[in-house]
Amino acid sequence: MGRLFRENLRQLRSQPSLVVPDDSVFQLPEKVLQFGTGAFLRGLADYFIDKANRQGVFNGRIVVVKSTDDGDLKAFDQQDNLYTICTRGIDNGEVKEENIISSAISRVLYAKTQWSLVLDLAKNPSVSIVISNTTEIGIRLVQDDIYQWPPVSFPGKLLAFLYARYVAFGGNADYGVVIIPTELITDNGKKLESIVLELAHRNGLEAAFIDWIEQSNFFCNSLVDRIVPGKPELAMQKEYEDELGYRDELLITTEPYHLWAIEGDEKIRQKLPFFGIDEGLVIEPDIELYRELKLRLLNGAHTLGCGLAHLCGFKTVAEAMEDVSFATYLSNLMESEIGPAIPYPVEEDVALNFTKKVLERFRNPYIRHKWLNISQNYSAKILSRVIPVFLNYEKKREALPDHMVFGLAVYIFYMKAVKKDGDNYYGLANGAHYLIQDQKAAYFHQKWQITSLNDMVRTILKEQSIWGKDFPKNEALVSSLAFHLHAVKQIGAMAALKVFLEKGEYA
Repeated sequence: MGRLFRENLRQLRSQPSLVVPDDSVFQLPEKVLQFGTGAFLRGLADYFIDKANRQGVFNGRIVVVKSTDDGDLKAFDQQDNLYTICTRGIDNGEVKEENIISSAISRVLYAKTQWSLVLDLAKNPSVSIVISNTTEIGIRLVQDDIYQWPPVSFPGKLLAFLYARYVAFGGNADYGVVIIPTELITDNGKKLESIVLELAHRNGLEAAFIDWIEQSNFFCNSLVDRIVPGKPELAMQKEYEDELGYRDELLITTEPYHLWAIEGDEKIRQKLPFFGIDEGLVIEPDIELYRELKLRLLNGAHTLGCGLAHLCGFKTVAEAMEDVSFATYLSNLMESEIGPAIPYPVEEDVALNFTKKVLERFRNPYIRHKWLNISQNYSAKILSRVIPVFLNYEKKREALPDHMVFGLAVYIFYMKAVKKDGDNYYGLANGAHYLIQDQKAAYFHQKWQITSLNDMVRTILKEQSIWGKDFPKNEALVSSLAFHLHAVKQIGAMAALKVFLEKGEYA
């Protein structure tokens, strides 16, 4: 079985189940600079650009910059930067399978050794878009020198690129770029712009350049939503390659659902020629609705379900959704509590339709999304994703949201460590230890030494760094949380869940 590369595309075009690029795509100019080689960008942003090229709309390719030391670029070089996107899942009730060889990427440059080539791109008038996904820690202010080879941080690298472009085109306003970070933080574009401007001041760059950044470049907030697990496990990789008829070290899997919401007006739409090629690519002046739907219904349900699923013995999201009790809990949680209490104006039918789509995505048997991975930074996710909805529900209904309370009780139980090894804390579920990957692990280990569940809950609820300052601490909540904790402790998470759904009493 041969490897995927440009020379064997011609023979692959005979496969009806495979979308293969035309030879003409390799002649397209480079128009996009992308920071990040990861599967997520290749499965979403690059997917849209590849699709636009196939429709003859965008007609441009991407130069990718690799900044981290992990991994190498050998596979990109050997495969002429081609890779396969294997989409599997349920879309509007129907099974969808799609295999696309993406030719969106023209080159991949290693920042540490090829920084001069990155700066050369600043002189290319065709390059007018910058995309990034450097993880949440990538968009942060660190002391950086743009003349370092290369600068340390992503904002530093971006500033160096912008300054090189400013110099190359004499500060001409027509050569500003559209910058679209996809990192999962609120107002990612605005935050990146503020950091870049601060670094420009710290580097003593001239006022005219700083004005050019602000007036001629566009930093767009964006929201991305697609499950892209990346390279499949070895057995699944072999299955895909046997089906496709070639080896692909860069093959990634995705779900059918895809959303890239970019905050911008008509001017931004004109500057992004790939707009309009897919209903999942949205450019609107306000994208807060998309952020709230995703953050509360998808991420919030993931967060309230992850500890419960793991304690019940489920490894993946799809496996848990096959269980009637768990699927009922998650569905009720989203439809009756999260949806109606999203702290943003959302029409009821919009929330319900989004919920149905999310539940369909959760049931995708092709995506092995592991609950243990979702449970990382559990406490921070509870605070950002769940607590605002909890408070809004309580305010609107003047009652506690029962499903959320049950989920929070399970969260507290999940954080119970039974073993400590150095700085690591381990919980126990179904006879196996699990690492509690959370900054509050030590805190919960200490509080679980309190013998009375009610006293422990009262103490934990006082911790504002977990719940925020406005979270209720009344006896009704204390009693309810302790009640569910006692049940999980005595009869196990699955039995406690079934009793909860039946509105019964724990034995």
